[in-house]
Amino acid sequence: MDFTLIVMWVGFALAAYSVVGNDVIQTLGTFLTSNEKTMKWWVLWIFAATILSAALINGYVNQDISYGRLDKFRESLSTISYDWYYLLPPIVLLIITRWGIPVSTTFMILTLFSLSSVPNDIGTMLSSVVDTETKLGGMIYKSILGYIVAFITGGVFYLLITRLTEKKFIENPIADSAKPFWTVAQWLTTGFLWYQWLTQDLANIYVYLKGGYTLSVFEFTITLLILIGLLGYIFYVRGGAVQEVVRKKTNTADIRAATFIDFIYAIVLMVFKGSTFFGFGFTLPWTGNLPMSTTWVFIGLLAGREVGMRINIEGKIGKKISKMVFADLGKVFFGLLVSVILVFIIKLLTG
Repeated sequence: MDFTLIVMWVGFALAAYSVVGNDVIQTLGTFLTSNEKTMKWWVLWIFAATILSAALINGYVNQDISYGRLDKFRESLSTISYDWYYLLPPIVLLIITRWGIPVSTTFMILTLFSLSSVPNDIGTMLSSVVDTETKLGGMIYKSILGYIVAFITGGVFYLLITRLTEKKFIENPIADSAKPFWTVAQWLTTGFLWYQWLTQDLANIYVYLKGGYTLSVFEFTITLLILIGLLGYIFYVRGGAVQEVVRKKTNTADIRAATFIDFIYAIVLMVFKGSTFFGFGFTLPWTGNLPMSTTWVFIGLLAGREVGMRINIEGKIGKKISKMVFADLGKVFFGLLVSVILVFIIKLLTG
């Protein structure tokens, strides 16, 4: 009996739940934290669901739901045979997410779809991890650069503006007269960020449906409804365990601070979508249409923000902040390690 169709749709559902439960908090976490006391969860959900629908429908109409992120996988996806082990990554991701660990779904899921390009012998297999010409090595390289760029951007930006913004935000609660302006500003930046994230990470979900290139209108509608429903659940439970990564950071519940975080994160993601700097011809050291871990970018940005703020406010980086930064970095490295080991084990077992 051919289980391909079952594995495809069950894998899609599991991946959708895993990605929404883990990655969405990177994008909408500050939006949730700063609005959860003043807005009904379903209002926030409708806003996010509207942008999700727009991104998906636009991608479907243009026959590229993954927004180019699966270009290097397209040929292999057209002939792939979906075996039972393709269900393992989203299941493992679900388990890790329940522990509150922010794991990269790009590594956890897309590395398995690079299985055909993974060598059979252990030595060459390990070397492929650091070979930027391979799919796996390229994704790891781009994601590490994402962390570094986000960390430096966050650190420098908050070194420059902390005394003008964050310090004042902490010392002076937002006035009622200023709330309408900051509410509009945050919702606009969140919408911008959410769309940028979707065009990066939808690939991690639709890879189970062969990139979504051949979906009928009915099948596409089913996938859209599944994602909207899962998104509603995440808003209903206020983000789940992974949301604590956001709540523990300094002043993220302030709508003004959240606006700055979302805007910087969106700009960094936007830069990594291309191979040149906003089309100016300056070639960037990564491939634009290759998937990357947005988790690493998010963790890097929050880490840089904490470091920049503490240097500006306290004149030093305390042990508590250092531990927090390295703990978060350790979590994403743990996710990478689990992802690579899982793929290597499957490769060795299946030949």
